[in-house]
Amino acid sequence: MAFIKLTLVTFGLFYAVALSGIYAFQRDLQYFPTRRDPAPETLGLTGVEPVALAAPDGETLVLWFSPPETGRPVILFLHGNAGEIADRADRLAFYQARGYGTAFLSWRGYGGSTGSPSETGLLTDAKAAYDYLRGLGIPPDRIVLVGESLGTGPAVIIAAQNPVAAVILEAPYSAAVDIARRAYPWLPVGLLMKDQYRSRDHIAGIRAPLLILHGAKDRVIPQGFGKRLFDLAKEPKTFLSLGPVGHDALFSPDTWEKEAVFIDRTLGP
Repeated sequence: MAFIKLTLVTFGLFYAVALSGIYAFQRDLQYFPTRRDPAPETLGLTGVEPVALAAPDGETLVLWFSPPETGRPVILFLHGNAGEIADRADRLAFYQARGYGTAFLSWRGYGGSTGSPSETGLLTDAKAAYDYLRGLGIPPDRIVLVGESLGTGPAVIIAAQNPVAAVILEAPYSAAVDIARRAYPWLPVGLLMKDQYRSRDHIAGIRAPLLILHGAKDRVIPQGFGKRLFDLAKEPKTFLSLGPVGHDALFSPDTWEKEAVFIDRTLGP
C-alpha cells in the first residue's frame, strides 16, 4: 500500500513538473519563426516595396507591398507557422502574374519584424496590415484575405470584424486548442493554452464569400478541422478538397491557381 502511494505521489510530482514546463515554454512549442529578412529583389521579385509597418503596440513589422493592375484586387496574405514571407516569394510572384496587388505581412518575431509571436500580437499585426491598405485608399471590396495554416486564425477574426471582398483559408483549424487536445490528450490544454485561436467562435461573423481549401491527407491540420469550421460558416461558402495531399500542398501553384479561379469568379476579371 505504501509503495502504491509512493508511486502515485512520484507520478503526480513528475506530472506537475511536466505541466509547469509546458505552460512556461508553450509558445516555443507553438511557434517556429525564422528571422531571415532578404530584400525582395534578391529573390527575383520586382515591383515589391518593403514597408516598415508600425504596430500600435510599438513593434515594427515587415510588409511586402506591390500595387494591383487596374481593377484587380489586393491579396492580404497572412502566412503560416514555419519560415517567413521570404519563403513565399514564388507565391507572391504568382499573384503578381495574375495582376493582383500583394501585401505579404511578416508576423512579429518572424523575418525582419520585431517582437515575439502571440495570439494577441498576431491579431494586432493583421489589423495593422488591413488598416495600412485602407490608408492607401484601397476599398474593402478590393481586399482579399488569404490565410495560410496558422494565419487562418487571424484571417477569420479580421474578416469577421472588418469588410473584405473575399476570404480564402488554406488548411484552417476550428481552433488551435482543438488540435492541441488531439495531440496531447493527457494534458488539460483548455486550461493551459494561452493562444487558442478559436476560429469556430468567429467564423459565422464573416459575410464575404468564403473559400476553404484542405488536403485530405493533411497530418499537420487534419481536414476534419477545416470541415468543422466550414460547417459553422455562413453562405456564400465553398469547401474544396485538394485531394490525397498533405500540408505541403499549400506551397503548390496548383493550389494557388484554384484560389485565383475563385477570386476571378467572385470579383470579376
